[in-house]
Amino acid sequence: MRRDKRNWSNVVLECWSAETTTPLLHHSIAPAQRKCRRAFALYEVLLGLAIFAIGILALGRAAQDCLNASTLSATEDRVRQILSNRMAEIQAQPGFPEASQETKVNTGYGIVKLTQKSIPADLKDENNRVLSGINLVTLTAQWNAGAVPQSRAIEFYVYRSG
Repeated sequence: MRRDKRNWSNVVLECWSAETTTPLLHHSIAPAQRKCRRAFALYEVLLGLAIFAIGILALGRAAQDCLNASTLSATEDRVRQILSNRMAEIQAQPGFPEASQETKVNTGYGIVKLTQKSIPADLKDENNRVLSGINLVTLTAQWNAGAVPQSRAIEFYVYRSG
């Protein structure tokens, strides 16, 4: 039996050829189902690209947040170092610290305004006597991180006899 005509079914295509007397079985899909499969593959690719794009955007945002956090951390470290240095200078200099002083320091991350205030500490001993020669010094650093004002303060006592 020889057939040159192809019979289409859902899964298997049976072909008879002139060279052989046995049928050749080919797995195939009917033309209507083939178009549906192509469209389904296109939707799969589009969905995959959408998920990939969302992942890339999230990764970019995470990297930007890490850079911002790193910059803020470096700025705060620099401000802590400025406060620590000024505190060491005040403690090392002879005489009482100035009552009020304001300086501006360029940190490389922006200008930091350093304010120093010194007032006599009203400390009393166990007999309720006022201890003299002790000042309370407050150092305040103010700067802007982006458009947000930031500040850090440190308070410490300085004793000078006399």
